Formats: sequence, C-alpha cells, structure tokens
Amino acid sequence: MAVELRRVPGAPMAQTVHIRAHDLVADGSVEEGGTDSGPSPHDLYDAALGACKALTVLWYARRKGLPVEDVQTVVERDASAERTGVYRLATRLQVSGDLTDAQIAELETVAQKCPVHKLMTTVTTEISTSLERAP
Repeated sequence: MAVELRRVPGAPMAQTVHIRAHDLVADGSVEEGGTDSGPSPHDLYDAALGACKALTVLWYARRKGLPVEDVQTVVERDASAERTGVYRLATRLQVSGDLTDAQIAELETVAQKCPVHKLMTTVTTEISTSLERAP
C-alpha cells in the first residue's frame, strides 16, 4: 500500500494526503511556516496511536461480546525532550457500557497491545528516502 502526498496549490507547506479512497490535509503550524490548514505530521503520528487503541478496544470487545457502547480517546504529547531522543505520549481511553472492573482491566491490557503501540515501541522501522527530479 502506498500513501501519496501532493502540495496544496498556493499553500506554503500544506500537503494533500491520499490514502486509499481518503484525502486529508497535513500542514505545519503558522509558527513553522505553514497555515495550520490541517494536522501536522506529529499530530498524525499521535492520532495514529489513539485511533489504533480505540479501534483495538472496539474490535476486541465485539469479538468477546463485551458491552462496550463507546470509546473516547485523548492523546497528550510531551515533545520537550524529543531532540534528546525521548518523545512521550500519554493516552487516556474512556469506555462506556455496562462493564465490570475486571472487563475494564482486560480492555486496558488489550489497548496497551494495539499494533501501532507495538510499532512505536518494539519494532525497528527501517526508512529509505530518495529524492529525484520531477518530470
């Protein structure tokens, strides 16, 4: 699968991100030289974690027949030490439904094992970059 990005015409930094049949805009903040017309790459990174945790909890609850009605997720970023190699994300999930304390604990364990959490913390990601002249 490929994710394709193209610069938004007339915008200093904004990119249209095309994923399968979905389009969204990514942009830098005004302080970074963008127009803040969409989330920044860091925002998208953080959102990927939150979305993965919520989707994982919903998938698991459905599979196990747990009465989860809704999941709301907040991801808080502390990038103060990013330049020294530490990027902190704190996630908080609020789950509604008639759940026991044991089921809540079970869902928390599942949320901690979402695929993006694993990708961010235990997998080595190898990135290659090439830059070529446009035709």
